[in-house]
Amino acid sequence: MSFQAYLDNIKAKTGKLPEELQKLAEEKGFIKDGELLADVKAGQIVAWLKEEYELGHGHAMAIYAYFKGKRS
Repeated sequence: MSFQAYLDNIKAKTGKLPEELQKLAEEKGFIKDGELLADVKAGQIVAWLKEEYELGHGHAMAIYAYFKGKRS
């Protein structure tokens, strides 16, 4: 599955674009000024996305990669 397909599936499941999830992550204190904070681990992002949005591990990791700067 391509990275874009992961993002499309996340949008279909959650109703949120990656940019919207990034804003929510900023509100939760994971991101500041558009950058993932150095002390935030992938497991924290994965746990949040699994709990609040019922994303699977692979889809949550795709969002983590998005937060780290991957765009394609």
